[in-house]
Amino acid sequence: MTTFAKAVLGFAAWSGTGKTSLLVKLLPLLQTRGIRVAMIKHAHHDFDIDLPGKDSYELRKAGAGQVLVVSGRRRALITETPADDEPDLRDLVASLDLEHIDLVLVEGFRHVAFPKIELHRPSTRKELLYPHDESIIAVASDQPVDTGALPLLDINRPEEIVEFLLKWLSGHQPGSTPAAAGYKAPLAEPQP
Repeated sequence: MTTFAKAVLGFAAWSGTGKTSLLVKLLPLLQTRGIRVAMIKHAHHDFDIDLPGKDSYELRKAGAGQVLVVSGRRRALITETPADDEPDLRDLVASLDLEHIDLVLVEGFRHVAFPKIELHRPSTRKELLYPHDESIIAVASDQPVDTGALPLLDINRPEEIVEFLLKWLSGHQPGSTPAAAGYKAPLAEPQP
């Protein structure tokens, strides 16, 4: 299992399950609890964060391998990478300002072995990633599903998922992969 200097937790799911929608609800709840969060989102396609006609876009297209765009309120580092160079999650985490965050949440990188919560909706007719992915530490679903010994969380109750995250985070030691031992979610277990 991949280890990091900070707590890193992923959200893994098939496309259309609602990863981003859930994360948009979790982030303000974590912020109100005093947790400073960084996000890493993996895109499976080419993307631009600047637009044609903007100085940063024109400078990058002219050949700058890195463009750091800054203002008094935010900054963005745009780095060109080789066309087929898949990013390494360890390198991405290391590139963050780790002194000013408590937790790194990751959307994507499903095939990397690091602690993840699987999001699952039986209505999508996709199979569970667990138990094929041993790095999944909990499953969040909108219906009871067989999670074996893993905690089952209610995907429609972000507050419940935040409580799980906080318990998991409290057991994190730099360089370790903590489990949420003893966590009991209120969602009913599946019936035989």
